[in-house]
Parts: sequence; structure tokens; C-alpha cells
Amino acid sequence: MPGRTLYHMFQETVQKHSTARAVGFKPTKTATEYTYLTYSELDTRVRELARGFLALGLKRGDTLALVMDNRLEWTMSDLAAQLLGIVLVSPYSTLPANQIAYIVRDSGAKALIFSDAKQKAKMGTVKEECPDLQYLIALEGEPEHLEHEGMLLFSTLIEQGKAHSISDAELDVLSKEVDADAIATLIYTSGTTGDPKGAMLSHANVLQLPDSVVEEPVAELHPGDVFLSFLPLSHITERVGGHYLPLRVGACIIYSQGLASLGDEITKTVRPTCMLCVPRLFENMYEKFHDALAKSEGRKKQIAEWAIGVGLKAAEVRSAGKSPGLLLVLQYAIADKLALSKIRTAVTGGNLRFVVSGGAPLDHKIAAFFLGIGIQILEGYGLSEANIIAINRPGRQRIGTVGNIMPHCEVKIADDGEILMRGQGKMLGYLHKPDSTAEAIDTQGWFHTGDIGELSADNYLKITDRKKDLIILTNGKKVAPQPIEAELKQSPYIGEAVLFGDKQSTVMALLVPAFDKLLAWAKLQELPTNDIPALLADTAVQKLYRAEIERTTPHLADYEKIKRFKIVAKPFGIESGELTPTLKVKRKFVAEKYAELIAAMAR
Repeated sequence: MPGRTLYHMFQETVQKHSTARAVGFKPTKTATEYTYLTYSELDTRVRELARGFLALGLKRGDTLALVMDNRLEWTMSDLAAQLLGIVLVSPYSTLPANQIAYIVRDSGAKALIFSDAKQKAKMGTVKEECPDLQYLIALEGEPEHLEHEGMLLFSTLIEQGKAHSISDAELDVLSKEVDADAIATLIYTSGTTGDPKGAMLSHANVLQLPDSVVEEPVAELHPGDVFLSFLPLSHITERVGGHYLPLRVGACIIYSQGLASLGDEITKTVRPTCMLCVPRLFENMYEKFHDALAKSEGRKKQIAEWAIGVGLKAAEVRSAGKSPGLLLVLQYAIADKLALSKIRTAVTGGNLRFVVSGGAPLDHKIAAFFLGIGIQILEGYGLSEANIIAINRPGRQRIGTVGNIMPHCEVKIADDGEILMRGQGKMLGYLHKPDSTAEAIDTQGWFHTGDIGELSADNYLKITDRKKDLIILTNGKKVAPQPIEAELKQSPYIGEAVLFGDKQSTVMALLVPAFDKLLAWAKLQELPTNDIPALLADTAVQKLYRAEIERTTPHLADYEKIKRFKIVAKPFGIESGELTPTLKVKRKFVAEKYAELIAAMAR
């Protein structure tokens, strides 16, 4: 028997919750109101698109690429592909043309659907470099112009599907022929250490998270929940937790209009009950609130600060696995009534029940703040190759860890500290890369994550560093850079920090300023701000950053201390190459791009 596939999971929800809202979206860029589709209506559109794919000649085992932000058409395309057994690959829409072309070519995609003029500008390069690519399908544009350029309009494809003679019963037969152990999607690693590799994930692999959350249950979710979809669907966390999970429970997915709209969406227009994101978002929310708090005055400010202090104390007690005493319980109840409930509404809209943080370590004070004001922030850990390995459970969060191991997943710590996993969520392997697959998955079936960690006696996992990122000094000492980098970023003046020092006698740091905070400080010091390189070279600025390094890392062993540093004059970015689409620093790229600065420190 082929087994249960992603489309079959969706069909189960359609049958149980046919009239519940499945998706919400703004049909045009100028629209002010959301349009909603029920699960039954969404399934109708999915089937129309599946017929369109068949009309093109796409079939089970072919690969479809999507280059677009989170939106209705992404979900339709994915579910239509899963119905037919077409493999889905979705390069980040922020990637430049040559990197998209690499992924499309490597995956062997026969068709590609893209969103807008910005993505269309990349398609010439993609088409030229991808010989297997037969169809380019645009979500917008004039049909005649697109046809002249060898492209097809998405709505035309839908109309072709409606005209296709295949019946619903025949589509059901095709969906039943899809094997649950066949590849459902390719998720490409972010490329922090070289060319991205395509992790082959089966339907069964991907279903681990949505099924586990419901079956344990990890969290209580239901059709009334609203998920705000912001983290790119190219990312494993959003794919399984912000896409398939709500589709599994019958919740509604509303697609964000992007970073510029996110604040209003969270607090006013959408007011979601659930969402997933990377720590950078929570850091921004934290900083905005505290900036506003610093500007407030009088008794209102005093009450807010007292209430937050009570919340932080309660969060720390619970994080230690203890129950708050009666006095703290009473204080928290008063704090919640006087201030915390208002702070929740101001920061998160008032409806947010669960927020999941993944993709990078969450700062201790950020986690404590959200837990303290009454938001269930759940830090988790996952990889493209391994689905979600661990997550903190509501009410049982332990700050500084990524939580307990997920069902259907085994974890052990190797002798060198590396985290190993095996279980349902483990990938089938890397596409076209048997050597890399053999290197990643050993003969006993353990996937080697490349992360260093610790597993407590009560099953809480803590990530301490990346195995390949360890700095080995000339005295033989090993330095784990990521915890130190995280501590440096607690400074309001440091936006990014990257440590180096391999084969050197001391640790060195490349610092990227938090430019808005630095410029505000410089103006107060009456320093000229019209020449950034000159400002960074100023003695006062150098003293500021030396003081911040010492303030944020006072506990380091002598060999871990940062003896030398340089300040970068431009922010790191995705398009400039220093950051992955999930905002992780590409250490290797940074080392190459700033080789002269690093060499100058090493002299």
C-alpha cells in the first residue's frame, strides 16, 4: 500500500472541516481587506491546478520549482504537486539569478512558477542555465507578451486545467498511486559552507512534525487558530510548522505582506494566534517595546517595569523546573491585570498564544521577556535534512535549550559532542550527492547534524556550537564562537559579530555596528556622522566597542577573550552575500570577503 501522503493529509482535513477558513490573502497589492477560502474551496482550486499541470504534460516524479513569496498560489501549487506526486522545490525568492539557476538545474525542474517583475528579471539567466526547464509560468503579466517570451500566465494554466477532461475520480486514483516514501520535496541547505545541497524529503519525512504535534499533543491547536505566514516557505520550519501543521489541524493561514507590514499584521490587521519566525523578529519586537518604555514617564512606567520584573522572575522560576510560590503567583496576577495584559496587546496583538522561534539561537533575555509577559514562546531545533528534532513544550520551557526531543525521533550525543539523530523525519539523502549522503548518514542510520550539543537527563537538548565552526588556536585550545557571538550581540551597538582565530594565538572579532544606535550615540558625542569609515576609525568609537566587548563577555576564559577586532562599514545583507535567506551569517563568505581586514588583525 502506498501509504498516507501530504495530499491525503490535506484531504482528511477537507472532509472534517470543509467550511472552515483555510487561507486568507489580499487579492491585489492595493487591497485593504482579506479574502478567505474555505478548505473545500481551496481543494477545488488545487484540483483545477493539478489538471493544468497534467495538461502541460507534468507527471509523477517530475520536479516543479516555485520562486515567490508566501502566498495563495504557493499553497495551491504545492498541494497540486503533492496530489500528482510531482516533486516540489522552492528556492528563496531573495536569491540572485545564478543561485536560483543552480538549484533549478540541480533539481532537474521541468516547470517553474514565478511571481512578479522582480523575479521575471532573473528568468533569462535561469532559462539559459537550466536545459531541463521546459515551462516558465508567471503569476502576473499580459498573456500576449508572456507568450512572445515563451512564458505562460498562471491564470491561463488554470483555465487549461478547467478544460481538461480528467474527472475528480481519476484525480483520486492518481493521488493514491503516490507513495508516501517517495520524494515530496527538495529543500536546499542554506549554503553557509559552500554550494547548497538538496535534501530529499519524502511525504512520510515531512508528516512527522504535523502528526507529532497533534498526536502528543505538543500544543493544543484547532480550526479557530490563525497562523500568520511570514517566515519563507522555502525554510523547513515554516514548511512543516506554518504550512502543513495548520493544514493538518484545520486552522487558517494568512499570508504576510512582508516585513514592512508585519508589525501592523501582528498587532492590528491579522492578530494571529500562532506564528513561526527567526529570533531577529523577536529581537526587533523586544527592542521597539523597550525603546517606547524608555520614553514613557511617571507611574505608568514604574508599574510597567515592576510588572515586567515580576514576569521575568516567574519565567526564570518555571524555566528552572520549579513552581512559583504563592507570593509570586499573587504578584503575577496583579502584574498581569495592571500591565502585562496591556503589554501583550501592544507587542503581539493580544491573540497570540504560541510563537515558535527557530533557525538560530534565541537570546536568553528575549525568551524570558516573552515568557514573562505571558506569551508561550517555544524555541525549537530543526534542519532541512532532519525536520524538527526538538521543541520546548508550552508551560515546560527551559530557557537556553531547544526543548524536548520530538516523537518518532532519536537523539544521541557522539563522543566529540556532535548531535546525531535518526527517525521518521530524517531525509532520504542529498540529491545527486552519494558521497555527501554517506558522510552525513552513517552505517547505523544516524544523521550527523554538525551541531555540538548536550542532552540533559530529563531530555532537554541544548545547542552549544557548530562542529565545523570551532576555532582551534595555536596553543591547542578550542573556542566555540557562536555563544560568544550571541553575547556580543546583546550590546545595543553590535548588529553582527563573527569570530575568527583558527591557527592564531588569540581570538579576533569582525563587528558590524547597529548603525542606528551608533549614529544616535555619535550625535550625542558631537562626532561627525557623514563619513562612516572615518567615524568607525575615531578613537572614541574604538573605545566604545572595546568597552562593549568587555562588558558583554566578562566571564570568558583568558584564551577565549577577544584581543583584536575590526568594525565593518556596511551592514551584512542577503543580496550582498553575507547572510543566508534565514539571516544566518555565511562564515566562509565573510572570511573571503573581508580577508584583508581579518589578515590585518592577524598581523
